[in-house]
Order: sequence, then C-alpha cells, then structure tokens
Amino acid sequence: MRNLFVLAVVGLIAQLVDGSLVMAFGVTSTTLLLTVGIALAAASASVHLSEIGTTLVSGISHWRFGNVDWTKIVWMAIPGGIGAYFVAVLLSSISAEAAQPIVAIFLFGLGAYILIRFSFKVGNLITEKPISRKFLSPLGLVAGFLDAAGGGGWGPISTPSLLSSGRMEPRKVVGTVDTSEFVVAMCASVGFLSSLSFAEIPLSIVAALLIGGVIAAPLADWLVRHLHPRVLGTAVGGVILLTNACTFLKAIGVDPRTNPFVYAAILAIWVVALYFAFSISRRDSRPVLGS
Repeated sequence: MRNLFVLAVVGLIAQLVDGSLVMAFGVTSTTLLLTVGIALAAASASVHLSEIGTTLVSGISHWRFGNVDWTKIVWMAIPGGIGAYFVAVLLSSISAEAAQPIVAIFLFGLGAYILIRFSFKVGNLITEKPISRKFLSPLGLVAGFLDAAGGGGWGPISTPSLLSSGRMEPRKVVGTVDTSEFVVAMCASVGFLSSLSFAEIPLSIVAALLIGGVIAAPLADWLVRHLHPRVLGTAVGGVILLTNACTFLKAIGVDPRTNPFVYAAILAIWVVALYFAFSISRRDSRPVLGS
C-alpha cells in the first residue's frame, strides 16, 4: 500500500511538471517502473493506460484556459497515434536504444537554443504564423513512435520542435501538445492491450499513477495560463537540457565522472537564465498571457 501511495505522489509531481512543461510524466514514471524490475512493455503499457485519464483531464483544463490551438491537433495527433500503435504492437522486437543518442543530441541542441531565445533575446519573441502540415505530421509520427517505444517522448520531441519555430505562443505549444497526447496514449494503449494480456499489466500501478496525475492536471494547466512566455520558455529549455544531458554526454564520449560538474554548470546557467527571463518580463511592455 505504501508503494502505491509513493507511485501516486510520483504521478502527481510528474503530471504537475508535465502539464506545465509537457514533459516528465512518461519518462519519470517509466524510469521508476523499470528500476523496480517491471518489463519495458508492461511499464510503457501501464504509463500509457494511466495517461488516457491524465491527458483527458489535462486537455479539458487546457481547453478551458484557452491554451489549445485546435488547427494543429489533428495533423499531429493522428500520425502520432498511428506511430504509437504500431510500436506498441511490435515493442517486444523493437528497441529505441539505437536512436537515443541521436535524439538526445538533437534535443540538447534545441534546449540550448530555446533557453537562449526566451531568456536573453530582447524584443518580440513570437511571430504567429501558420505551421505547415508537412512539418506537423512527420513530427507527430516520430514523436508517437518514440513515445510508445520508451514510455515517454511525445512532449520532449514535440514541444521543443514547435517552440523553436517561434510561431506559437509557449502556452499554446504546451496546451496543444498536451491535449493531442490523449490520442497518442489511447492508440498506444490499444496496441499494448492487443499484444499483452491484462495479467501482464499491473493495474494497481496504473490506478496509482492515474489518481496522482488527475489531481495535478488542472493546477498545472492553470500555471501555464498565467506564466509569462519568457519564463515558461526558459523553464522548458532548462528541463530539456537536464533530462537529455546524460545521454547527450554519453553520445559525444564525455567521461561519466565529469557528469556532476556538467549538471552543476547547466543548473547554474538555468538559474541565471531564469533571472534574466524574470527581469526582462517585468520590463516587457506586453501583458502577461491570460491577463
């Protein structure tokens, strides 16, 4: 019972971060389940089943707070759902390990770009323009593929890619990606249930993660509505850097013993960036989004 309570707390914290930055729930929960010995397919299935509930509640909250751009949902969610379904069915024979270094390098570079753009750039941050369907659909397919393969990846892939375009407000990026994840979670779950038996899926873990996530979802979505775009973008950039640093450093051949120093440097840069973001946002003539 205590372990289930801990999982519920983990789900709550992970969804609080995920609902505000669109990354953490899948990665955090899957990592925890793998460390206690649950097989990858069962762990990913548990996380995606719980995400059906958390993303539904989060999507409704984002919609009510005006954080969703519905014109982009279909073009991302359907390819993402297709990719997630087929990977879920074939997960026993497919490994995402080979792609992890490449993805980590890509995301680390985007994280650095986003951090610099939103914390230090003076002037207009967002130029709202249409984003091509030819960009959205492949993005959704790749993100859905990686999400089902590793238990998390929809947010970490989709969010920085859309943010770096500079064509959407950060809160609209967060709300749109988070809402479209419902389709991805649903399709991945259908794929897992067609290839695994219910006996292989720890339903008590699914329930614990779901309860914690559902409680946190509305609060996180409210937070997105009221954060200044500079602060939100800088927060996203820092999280991307920290969550991908280990794989990134391994991919470029850095001695693992230096990792703590690199993490400390990233954290220090992030703190400074957040300070600049807060300072500039106070002087910004634009009103805070949602006011």
